[in-house]
Amino acid sequence: MAFNPRILLGLLSLITIGASADLPTLYEYYTEGGINSGLSVDQPYFTLNGKNISIYSGAIHYFRVPPELWQDRLRKLRAAGLNTVETYIAWNIHEPQDGVFDFGDGGTESGGWADLPGFIKLAQQEDLFVILRPGPYICGEWEFGGFPSWLLRNDGIKLRQDDDVFLNYVQRYFDQLLPILSELQFTKGGPIIMVQVENELGFSWYIDTNYLQKIYDMVRGGGIVELLSSCDGASSEQIGTLPGLLFQTIDFGSDIEGNFGKLEEIQPNKPVMAMEFYPGWADHWTEQHHTTDPNDFRNNYEQALAWPGSANLYMFHGGTNWGFLNGANNGVGDNSNFQPITTTYDFDAPLTEAGDYTPKYDIIRELTKKYSAVETYTPDPPEVKERRVYSSLDLNGQLRFEDILRQAPDKIESDVPLSMEMLPINQNSG
Repeated sequence: MAFNPRILLGLLSLITIGASADLPTLYEYYTEGGINSGLSVDQPYFTLNGKNISIYSGAIHYFRVPPELWQDRLRKLRAAGLNTVETYIAWNIHEPQDGVFDFGDGGTESGGWADLPGFIKLAQQEDLFVILRPGPYICGEWEFGGFPSWLLRNDGIKLRQDDDVFLNYVQRYFDQLLPILSELQFTKGGPIIMVQVENELGFSWYIDTNYLQKIYDMVRGGGIVELLSSCDGASSEQIGTLPGLLFQTIDFGSDIEGNFGKLEEIQPNKPVMAMEFYPGWADHWTEQHHTTDPNDFRNNYEQALAWPGSANLYMFHGGTNWGFLNGANNGVGDNSNFQPITTTYDFDAPLTEAGDYTPKYDIIRELTKKYSAVETYTPDPPEVKERRVYSSLDLNGQLRFEDILRQAPDKIESDVPLSMEMLPINQNSG
């Protein structure tokens, strides 16, 4: 009989499956016997479908990663022992023009940068649960906090406040977004276990509880039945939430006792969770690349898991701020200091901008295995992508600035300077 390599590959696959057959996947374990309930915080620990769970999560923003690399990054996240992926949802990606929406084709194959449903389905395919943070404001060092720039064409609009003009735009956007998310909720057989309402409203913004209540009502009214959360700092003056309606999470990367302890005071008899647990930080232009010591990260992360607490690593894989979509940080009052974010969003994360493993990745694998109360099948880390060197190119010409201007598709004459949002281009979306 002639040698057939397909048979050998099939036998190896059976051996691999047999070796792990005694360990269920996440979905096998948490959906065994049918789905009766979602993520619960009615006790001092999380339960999912009635079973205990600690949320070991990592942030990957689909809009910062080329779609053809989504699967690789998600597989590496699951192989680190994490059970959940978190992402912001960037409004300006999905409504680039006023009233024109783009959510891709919803398939698990690449449907473009805006294929949010495809990313969510791919996460489930890779045995991951999903936390979504649709804002509408998402911060994240992203252009205009995720708001479409054309919103500023409305003179006097009040962002993130109880303003009818702004809220009407949010409602129109949510009317397109939420039906897509609704069908992908855990209690409907999908991966979404938690949805955050707004984002860090208490950090540096006037806390308009009427506005927050209306965003909450939109999300619930849009068919989202899973756990709804908010996210802020741990100090009492930084809390922007709706007690009894939103599960409160916080942001930090150190002083676990101080932060989780404060959260337990604010929100007693509930599980504690860091929605943004920082293994690194973003870079601003003119600064040195931010790095954090892996040993410091190990100590902080282990203290958080041993509390016991849940944590979403922000970022697990930062990716890239493509085009002109990098945002900026800015202080308030006397601390005002404009700090534009670089193109890279490496964040000194456990997985580099290029998708390579770092010492922090190995630490995560070690600690999630140590503290996981439930042992499920965890795949081995995928191989790192092959690197190639581009061939050299000879320069044989140049374009002068006036040559570029002559080729510009839109030419606008104005006696006064116009902001980019007010330019009558892009279907009057600036």
